[in-house]
Amino acid sequence: MPLIRRTPKRGFNNARFTTAYSPVNVGDLNQFESGARVDETALRSVGLANGPVLGIKILGTGELTKKLTVAVSAISASARTKIEAQGGSVEIIVKKSAVAAKK
Repeated sequence: MPLIRRTPKRGFNNARFTTAYSPVNVGDLNQFESGARVDETALRSVGLANGPVLGIKILGTGELTKKLTVAVSAISASARTKIEAQGGSVEIIVKKSAVAAKK
């Protein structure tokens, strides 16, 4: 049998250390009132973010027509420019990862 088939195929797997984000598009934020604070609890109550994830990431798809204060774990550059162009602000919330929380 060749050597490559005899050696074990195991080792380091980075899947345990990844951060899973729930994606939300900028266009979906138009259902909030102007001047509202949009955070994880607000997005979950409306149904835009579901599932067991460690954070929420705002993506730049769509157009925003309201001034909002967005507090999320991650945001794309295009989404940040669209929110700030309407006069809104962006806050980045840093959460501990699931691996760091176990220690």
